[in-house]
Amino acid sequence: MNTEPDRSHRGSIFLQDDAEILEHVAYPGDQWVLKLRAPECAARARPGQFVHLQCDPRLPMRRPLSIQRAHPEQGWVEFLYKTVGEGTSALSRQSVGSRLSVLGPIGRPFVLNPERPLRLLLGGGVGIPPMIFLADYLRQQGQAGRTHAILGSEVPFPFRPRPAEILWPDLPDGAIATMPLLDDWGIACRLTSRAGIPGAHAGFVTDLARPWLASLDPALLDQVEIHACGPHAMLEACAALATEFGLPCQVSLEEYMACAVGGCAGCTVAVRTPKGVSMQRVCVDGPVFSAETVFPAP
Repeated sequence: MNTEPDRSHRGSIFLQDDAEILEHVAYPGDQWVLKLRAPECAARARPGQFVHLQCDPRLPMRRPLSIQRAHPEQGWVEFLYKTVGEGTSALSRQSVGSRLSVLGPIGRPFVLNPERPLRLLLGGGVGIPPMIFLADYLRQQGQAGRTHAILGSEVPFPFRPRPAEILWPDLPDGAIATMPLLDDWGIACRLTSRAGIPGAHAGFVTDLARPWLASLDPALLDQVEIHACGPHAMLEACAALATEFGLPCQVSLEEYMACAVGGCAGCTVAVRTPKGVSMQRVCVDGPVFSAETVFPAP
């Protein structure tokens, strides 16, 4: 992957001040799924991008939320978020029919390499939404059968897990729980958690990914690329897993943001480039980066 910043996405940002809340559903673990009518954002959104959302008209600071799904024809975008502070708590009190200001889509999306059509999607916690968006995009491209997803959470999932109908050989015994939506899309999916969720593997997403990757013959392994989003420690483990198997890996970083459009430079990270280390902004130079550039092998 080209390690120089790709700026082709910079023209996608659109401001809509009257995005209507169409659905707002609470789930255990202080989690919410929010659906907004935002046609311009929906038309431009790509997997891996996010929006900067007004949580309440009385709060001046917006919050970044990863896009979970987008429907260009119906004009809506969907998000999963967890209440962790004043902003998201205020957002959780917004009701259906309320209108909020949304800025987006923002950021560099995932890049799909045609030479690596066997996709492994790894999502953890609030890093799950970009994986769902990417899975949906791949499904619409007719690639559901070549897409595999492993989702992890230490709180209850924001959906009701069920036993998978799609077989996935070479995984540890007992790893049978799946996200129904992905299963219905024809995408092999399994869940991990250390919270005792029935059917979920009691470990990390990389614990399930490793035996599957090890089971592939060299010709198939050469077709695999990893896409990941989640907490820093999880992404670091995903990068190490990719290095272990000699695979390319793209990671979507999660950072605190103030402006989210590159002006404040408050979300910079060190990125290794052929010209040396470069301080790049997660909001507009990312959030998607090649894992080896932000998590170099020891």
